Amino acid sequence: MTELERFRATLAGERSEPILYTASFTPDFRRRLAAHAGTEDLDGHYGLFSPVRVAPRPPEGYHPPDYSVYYAGEELPEGTTINSDGVAMIPAGFYHFSRHHSPLRNARTLKQLEAYPLDDESDWLTDHMAQQVAEAHRNGKVAVGSIGHMYETAWQIRGYEAFLIDLIDRPAWAECLLEKLFARNLNRARAAARAGVDYLLCGDDVANQKDMMFSLPMWRRFMRCRWEKVWSAAREIKPDIEIWYHSDGNIQAIIPELIEAGVTILNPIQPECMDPAVVRQKYPALVLHGTIGTQSTMPWATPDEVRRVVRSRIQTCGAAGRLILGPTHVLEPEVPIANFEAYVEAARAG
Repeated sequence: MTELERFRATLAGERSEPILYTASFTPDFRRRLAAHAGTEDLDGHYGLFSPVRVAPRPPEGYHPPDYSVYYAGEELPEGTTINSDGVAMIPAGFYHFSRHHSPLRNARTLKQLEAYPLDDESDWLTDHMAQQVAEAHRNGKVAVGSIGHMYETAWQIRGYEAFLIDLIDRPAWAECLLEKLFARNLNRARAAARAGVDYLLCGDDVANQKDMMFSLPMWRRFMRCRWEKVWSAAREIKPDIEIWYHSDGNIQAIIPELIEAGVTILNPIQPECMDPAVVRQKYPALVLHGTIGTQSTMPWATPDEVRRVVRSRIQTCGAAGRLILGPTHVLEPEVPIANFEAYVEAARAG
């Protein structure tokens, strides 16, 4: 079976052979794994599920906003970069981590937020996307449209504490940034749906290890309503498009509402926060992606323990399909290569 056939079978509640399984790596782990495997093509070498991403392109002569003006007069540390949303990424001095330095951290008026030059991508080029999807399908691959975040990008632009305060004390400020991001994500989703992608990649981390980071009324007002509009707009164009949603942490409180809003694939189902078997039992039609702990199993178990966990997850969560196996986050440098290869071996064996 091709990856596309296995993906369609998985979503239809059929067990594919082998099941789909994924992994992503920090730069250090990727470097060591490539040296160990003797190839840079880790997806191909290990048989990892690797959808083809398609996205709009900026028009010819496009000049991105000059976000450096938001850091005028500051001496940013060596190695700092400014990302496409205008956020300064300062090396944290620990592995691959960076510290977010927010361009609107010192905003004092709503007008400053309204003037923030975030491109909604309404005039970006999309004609190439359908051809990319068709080529992916001809090659037996799955095509995906990456939509991005809303809440997470908003707080990175505004500053974490400032944005949380805005949600409570200055809701119009929070709405201002969220609406800018909503407009961009809506354009991305519509373009991806018109191109015929198989699913949309979306997400926001809205929970901690124990519970939601927001009250349900606040989450509904600021986050659910916007995502639901994005997903509905995509489905007006392509009714069978799948919706992949990511949030770390314990999101049990909102899983029913995510499904109601349109989510069909949920990631990452952290076993340190939620019991994947319970999630499967409660929501049999939901596709689970993840379930293998990167805080527990992958770094600290033995290879034999990794194999046992993988077999258990396949049996309890994927016996009737609707499981894409994967570590629940990027694999950090402390993960032994032997554990990763045990994961792949057990996933291939089913």
